[in-house]
Amino acid sequence: MIKKLTHSQISEKRLSTETLHLSDKFPLYVLLDNIRSMYNVGSIFRTSDGIMIKKLLLTGYTPTPEKKEVLKTALGSADSVEWEYIKNPIHAIKRLKDEKIKIAALELTNKSRNYTEVTKDEFPLCLIVGNEITGIQNSILEQCDFSVELPMFGIKHSLNVAVAYGVAVYELRRKYFG
Repeated sequence: MIKKLTHSQISEKRLSTETLHLSDKFPLYVLLDNIRSMYNVGSIFRTSDGIMIKKLLLTGYTPTPEKKEVLKTALGSADSVEWEYIKNPIHAIKRLKDEKIKIAALELTNKSRNYTEVTKDEFPLCLIVGNEITGIQNSILEQCDFSVELPMFGIKHSLNVAVAYGVAVYELRRKYFG
């Protein structure tokens, strides 16, 4: 018979904020640009903790964890995910490129490829996620090495930004770790 685990049983198998630094992080950086919803940002923090990304970069008017709505949805993950606010996304991208990190947009473009086609040799990688309505700015797209998209089969052309992020990064983690 299947039985749901208790919170204490689940906690026994998880890292703590005290032991988190002992584990290798997944070499994925994520740049959020002009995300307007504090709840989407909190959800992205929580997913980022779930896959242990290297760092979350918040740019433009993306809200930071000082906002209670971000913290409410993040459920403590703002303490376990390394993050930084950098107003200008181009400055953040330049810094990443200087560190030899490839830059990928999660965006529908004329050259996007399926998100499942990313390979392990493209890491370390920074995935850029843009505004819920307007997507990633063209000035940012010009800085990207490539773009990836999620296939859509219905009438809508995109998913909620936090949902799309979750789908994409779990696949990226699978690709990296095999």
